[in-house]
Amino acid sequence: MQTLPQPSAALAPEVGAAPPDIRVKGLRKHFGEVPAVDGVDLEIARGEFFTMLGPSGSGKTTTLRLIAGFERPDGGTIELAGRDVSALPPYERDVNTVFQDYALFPHMTVQENVEYGLRVKKVARGDRRARGQQALEMVRLADYAGRKPSQLSGGQRQRVALARAIVNRPQVLLLDEPLGALDLKLRQEMQLELKRIQREVGITFVYVTHDQEEALTMSDRVAVFNRGRIEQVGSPAEVYEHPASEFIAGFVGVSNVLERDGRRFTVRPEKVHMLADGETPDAGAHVEDGRIASVVYVGMITRYHVALDTGGELMVVSQNLEVTSTEALAQQGRRVRLQWRPEHTFTIEMGRSTE
Repeated sequence: MQTLPQPSAALAPEVGAAPPDIRVKGLRKHFGEVPAVDGVDLEIARGEFFTMLGPSGSGKTTTLRLIAGFERPDGGTIELAGRDVSALPPYERDVNTVFQDYALFPHMTVQENVEYGLRVKKVARGDRRARGQQALEMVRLADYAGRKPSQLSGGQRQRVALARAIVNRPQVLLLDEPLGALDLKLRQEMQLELKRIQREVGITFVYVTHDQEEALTMSDRVAVFNRGRIEQVGSPAEVYEHPASEFIAGFVGVSNVLERDGRRFTVRPEKVHMLADGETPDAGAHVEDGRIASVVYVGMITRYHVALDTGGELMVVSQNLEVTSTEALAQQGRRVRLQWRPEHTFTIEMGRSTE
């Protein structure tokens, strides 16, 4: 079994450098007797695309609302660029928030919606118009300035909401599951667009989602929340390849969990190789025999669920490079031999990954 590496320091604030855009210490928030946020510590560097990932009720959205000022903490502190804002109202914090429902004004044009925050701040009309047009160009909607929100698609309305948020040039942009109302294809397109926009404007993005693919696609770093606490912070590759707990192994992607000799360990389905008839296992590989209990054909890949002779079940993922659905489904009931490299397994004890 492999030792879990220490989380990378990449993108974390350096000693002696400018303070991080967000620093949270001992943050706590209860709703009645329920601890929604239970002692969260977090630092987010300037210019990061940072994602707070977790299931419903894990504390990620409440943490975002605490940073925005929409909720008051029961304990702990919140700093923005080194300034303690824990007791300040939202309008005194240099952040903007983008929500899932867009919250556009239906009677205003796209240009007017984008300029609204600048009007409130009494920015001169000429400057307001120029900055509004620049923001719309950033989200590739300059030609839609005169339209009303009702004349736009869901993805276009989301881009208007984003333009309205970045036009104020906040220190930090908070995004609360902004793509949740979009269909799968448009959501995937917007993931790439959001990352492009973030790189161009250079603003720190703090993104909340329960969608693992979104987190892995867009983020510089990911914090995985569970029951009001953070279980792991790291790059997408670190969190996926080296999950720090059984919860993370099961929540971020799909992971097989097996028990052998009183030890529990995980291995990702794509790391397991199903040997062809007569194929010799690699030297040093871990090998298990079993029978294919079920087959799920999903187009590009097939998922094979293999009942192991020694107990337990493994999911194996195989690309359908030359295999038809008929050929894949016909594998059910066949005896197979599986192998994977030892470095792709991680022992889980007491909720943590160890050697």
